[in-house]
Amino acid sequence: MRTQNGYVGPGSTSTEASRHGDVDIASVAALIADPARGRILMAVNDGRALPASVLAAEAGVSAQSASGHLKKLVAGGLLGVEAAGRHRYYKLAGDEVGAALEALALIARPYKVTSLRQGTRANALRQARTCYDHLAGRLGVTVTEALLDKGALVRTDGHPDTRRRDSDPLTAGVGDDCPYELGDNAADVFAAIGIDLDKITTTTGARRPLIRACVDWTEQRHHLAGRLGASITDSWVRAEWISRKPQDRAVALTRRGAESIESRLGCRVEELVAQPCPGLL
Repeated sequence: MRTQNGYVGPGSTSTEASRHGDVDIASVAALIADPARGRILMAVNDGRALPASVLAAEAGVSAQSASGHLKKLVAGGLLGVEAAGRHRYYKLAGDEVGAALEALALIARPYKVTSLRQGTRANALRQARTCYDHLAGRLGVTVTEALLDKGALVRTDGHPDTRRRDSDPLTAGVGDDCPYELGDNAADVFAAIGIDLDKITTTTGARRPLIRACVDWTEQRHHLAGRLGASITDSWVRAEWISRKPQDRAVALTRRGAESIESRLGCRVEELVAQPCPGLL
């Protein structure tokens, strides 16, 4: 996909990119380098589409300034936009963009926490959040580990757990070299947590891989991504095991969710149950 400024965007194939020579990472870096644009991108890194007014608030800039930033991000292929009546909603252009943002989070310094609100939000992100459209943080890594222990997933590289390989690049996604595949107990284990594995694996026209692994930037271990990871998030939101927080990537693990996950996967997540906190209001 060639955008207005000539950038070959995230939706492009490697063949298309190669036709245009070396990839221009500098133009993408320049787009992300602005603090306001960085905040906008991270605000939609939970897979949702948000209006410009919300993104302006997230970025801490005026509506006029946000409009200029959004135009640049759309032109650069990092954001997509959908019209709904008089309103326009912005979202990441694809999961490749989400993976790139998580990759940068691995090496980026965190913002200095200067208030209770910032501190509680940072902790919430570490505990449980979405990485584009799948679970991340301690919850995402713990669930992935439990799926390995239950034989729903197996590692193909000999490692017994979710540890990051020395050969893994400092990126969120490990690319086509995914060290996980379905295990012998996959059907029963995934069914127990609300996932129709047959439906997901037989989806026609699905270009996205069934299983991907991401390096979690707070845990430095793998969490489950791909169509399967996204299905877990969607299913658990519907079952009210987790809930999304307004205008935030953090997700709240409910008491019902913790009890269900612990009884069906045998992992301890009770300490991750969201507690009421004025700093998150």
